[in-house]
Amino acid sequence: MVSFISHTTVDCADAFTLSTWWKEALGYSDLDDDPNTAGDEECMIRDPATGHSVLFVEVPDAAMAKASGGKNRLHFDIRPRAGTRDSELATLLNLGATTVADHRGIHGPGTGWVVLADPEGNEFCILRSESELSVSD
Repeated sequence: MVSFISHTTVDCADAFTLSTWWKEALGYSDLDDDPNTAGDEECMIRDPATGHSVLFVEVPDAAMAKASGGKNRLHFDIRPRAGTRDSELATLLNLGATTVADHRGIHGPGTGWVVLADPEGNEFCILRSESELSVSD
């Protein structure tokens, strides 16, 4: 028997606020039959193109703390659907993301990624777009 990933779950302090932020960052939307509203303890969003879903679940503050205070054990690597990594980086920073580490150019010009944090401090990486990969590879 083989399983598949139903959705990705993100523990958070405010499910509605964080799901709204990620909807804008990723271009995802609420489920048609289950729209998210302020005060919801669980909010799911879905990619209209692929069907991938992310579920945001409110948990107590103690559960939010990273066990070792270090790097996330699991994180999103996102790739712009259009444009460039750097243009998407500017958009995400304008939405309220913060820069954690900048690894652009790590393997020469036009390579690398940037580590960001969403408004609750969850780290994720912004990669080069498919068009940038095809030019440099």
